[in-house]
Amino acid sequence: MGVPGDDDVVQIQEGRNPGEPCVITVNCPDKTGLGCDICRIILEFGLYITKGDVSTDGIWCYIVLWVVPRSALLCMRWSNLKDRLQAICPPCLASFYFNQQPTRSFPVYLLKFCCLDRKGLLHDVTQVFCELELTLQKVKVTTTPDGRVLDLFFITDNMELMHTKNRQDETCKRLQAVLQDSCISCELQLAGPEYECNQGISSLPPELTEELFRCELTDDEVYSQALSSDMRKLRKTNVTLDNSISPAHTLLQIRCADHKGLLYDTMRALKDMNMKILYGRFSPRITGYCDLDLFIQQKDGKKIVDPEKQSALCSRLKLEMLHPLRVIIANRGPDTELVVANPVELSGKGRPRVFYDVTFVLKALGICIFSAEIGRRSASEREWEVYRFLLDENCEFQLTSIIARNQIVDKVRRTLMGW
Repeated sequence: MGVPGDDDVVQIQEGRNPGEPCVITVNCPDKTGLGCDICRIILEFGLYITKGDVSTDGIWCYIVLWVVPRSALLCMRWSNLKDRLQAICPPCLASFYFNQQPTRSFPVYLLKFCCLDRKGLLHDVTQVFCELELTLQKVKVTTTPDGRVLDLFFITDNMELMHTKNRQDETCKRLQAVLQDSCISCELQLAGPEYECNQGISSLPPELTEELFRCELTDDEVYSQALSSDMRKLRKTNVTLDNSISPAHTLLQIRCADHKGLLYDTMRALKDMNMKILYGRFSPRITGYCDLDLFIQQKDGKKIVDPEKQSALCSRLKLEMLHPLRVIIANRGPDTELVVANPVELSGKGRPRVFYDVTFVLKALGICIFSAEIGRRSASEREWEVYRFLLDENCEFQLTSIIARNQIVDKVRRTLMGW
């Protein structure tokens, strides 16, 4: 593998014709979890990975991913994607191996605005955040009796420009363009101690907590939630390990239904379990299923031979393939609440675009959101990101109807899975 300059570690070749995949090539020094970081950014940009190849000698890695955008909006943002990917790649310097830099943390800003409520408001605001490459860390949205919405968004800027006046003015201007005459006030400032005080999530009922955060689900429990024909494809999920193919590596084979963020979910689980990927290939089938073959090692460079470790790895990966997100609709006193939860990486990063997808579905269904919040919750020895939406009863859906509730859950889950 050749040693490129720092400006050449990421190359993006756009498809020659509309609809053709773009090819992303990353050629840089290796680091633990790099594949996970790359897949998370690609998912954040709303891109779908159609095929992929990964190889590394433990020092240098070479990654090729074929991607297609899920939205025409992304066609103008390839240069932004390249910058973001380049920023997470280790520098091409020999000194890197002797003096690795700690992971940088971005400053958190508080965006606070007040406006008149309307259908789809929260999704329209969230879309602006996606276009501006702002990440939601914490949200608190409430509706007052007089029809006003008070919104608190704790955000980080992936472009690291929010300290500049131009970036702050652009953010407020874009939001005011969406809110138009309904905007009453809009303020943006560096978050203070209130951010740390608001990291948690409001108390959840015990029965809801049990259903959301269990790390083990029986097949019947997983498949009982498969309300649509698409979800029933989950039945063919299979995860196996083979130590007979290579003298130095364990072959991990995954056969499962394809879903949005599949490669990210796999890489995240392996990163959290301290597994190293030496070679990998991701190839989908026309039928909607995919094959993922990875040659992996433990952190100490050895194969996985301990039966207990093998069982734990297979169980964890199968759960990630079957149930990467939890979606529940339940009563919250006299009201109806939609709750979505997903595991957080050990690095503290959450899954991209969950809030965007859920608000998109609720807007499409004509359901107003009375209040919303994002927070973190520790359960089952893991940290979870929890999204809570209190739904407005004044909509076309009869939220007390079991059929209507199932339709909402099914639509949200299928959208999050990309089905």
